[in-house]
Amino acid sequence: MSATNTSISLQESETVLKSPNININSQATSLRQPSPMPGQQRPGGLRHKSSIQTEDSFTQPRDIEKHSKLPYFLRMHGSITPRMIIPLAFIGAWATLITCISKFVYPLVVSSLLLTVLGFVVGLGISFRTSSAYERYVDGRKYWAQLSQTSRDLARHIWIHVKERHNMDPELGKADLLGKVSALNLILAFAVALKHRLRFEPYTQYEDLEPLVSHLSTFAGEAFDPKMSEFHRKTSWKRGGEYLGLTFAESNPRKVIKRSKKNLGNLPLEILTYLSAYLDSVSETGQFPNGVQQAMVMANLASLNEVLAGTERVLNTPLPIAYSIAISQITWVYVIMLPFQLWDALGWITIPGSIVGAYIILGIAAIGREIENPFGRDENDLPLDKFCQGLQDEINVITARPPPRIEQFVSSEENTIMFDSSYASLAAKSTDEIRTELRARTNVRAGVAIAAGAQGKGEKETV
Repeated sequence: MSATNTSISLQESETVLKSPNININSQATSLRQPSPMPGQQRPGGLRHKSSIQTEDSFTQPRDIEKHSKLPYFLRMHGSITPRMIIPLAFIGAWATLITCISKFVYPLVVSSLLLTVLGFVVGLGISFRTSSAYERYVDGRKYWAQLSQTSRDLARHIWIHVKERHNMDPELGKADLLGKVSALNLILAFAVALKHRLRFEPYTQYEDLEPLVSHLSTFAGEAFDPKMSEFHRKTSWKRGGEYLGLTFAESNPRKVIKRSKKNLGNLPLEILTYLSAYLDSVSETGQFPNGVQQAMVMANLASLNEVLAGTERVLNTPLPIAYSIAISQITWVYVIMLPFQLWDALGWITIPGSIVGAYIILGIAAIGREIENPFGRDENDLPLDKFCQGLQDEINVITARPPPRIEQFVSSEENTIMFDSSYASLAAKSTDEIRTELRARTNVRAGVAIAAGAQGKGEKETV
């Protein structure tokens, strides 16, 4: 094959995996980071570091790999107790005021019947609030599980079923290999880009994302403005206010998106477009000829698009504001009325009783707000960084070895087909003899079961 033809074939194989004027040799983008060895730390990895200057918050999603021996009632990481400090301080002051007025001025007493009626209504409202929030949390986890499963299937199909044309030309085969690795990088890039999109981080200049997509022509990459880094900075007062649950200290998470002057596009969707273009290219060149496998891969891409739409639905469809406002108002009315209803029966115990009651009612309501958006960076949010790291490690495992050939594992001397019979010993027998031994295996299993049953029966009779 001539040098000209080889160059053309290389260009055909790599067209969809690079931006204009970038070839496979000059591309500056690195491949996925290697998985760490046992005891090693992941270098850089998928932590949220970026060219955008971001300040670490007080809390992060809980690491599911860590184990704590503390009882649950003593744990603070993941607890809503810090967010309850100010509301409980207010309720304590309010209960003290009502108790002192009732003791020294005039008894402010309300029938406990009101406590029963309001308690029933508050219970219904909080139950609805919490169940709807937990349903959104579960939906988010289901969609991410679907993403993991689909990504594994797609990576396996591409790695095994897309042929490398080494027999035609070594350089062409090498280009096919690098094309497959680039396509698998795009699968990981989709997951990482989706994570950032769900956290309202619309650009590509993040440490875990930029190496995977910097060679692609995308709206998010073109729209990046270094001045946007100013909107990510948080003062100590703001971070402390968020930790204590003060709503007026919380920033609008969509602030960066709203202030962008350019079209940010939809980065995960654009990555799916590049993946589709790659699959179309390998189908045209004959590297992926099987129609059934093509249909399965197209179904995988459709599944990833379904994940994108589903997670966006969870993110952008919160509980209707009317419900949130009404439940919050009903809850606070109930908590504020507690001292009036407890004074006549408890006296000075009204103060701690009101605080305990407020902690229970307001705490459960706060949990609903906490888990309503499962894609953020709070302690109780889904650990999306860990999920992306897991997917990266799995893709590294898939690409660690060439696609296996059947003779490498079927005809191996270590392949013990029938427990005590190797492949070589069985290959020396006729087909009828092999089938006879296969049938005998079922009889052996049945005989072992009968013998075990008889032995057990004999022992029982002996007793």
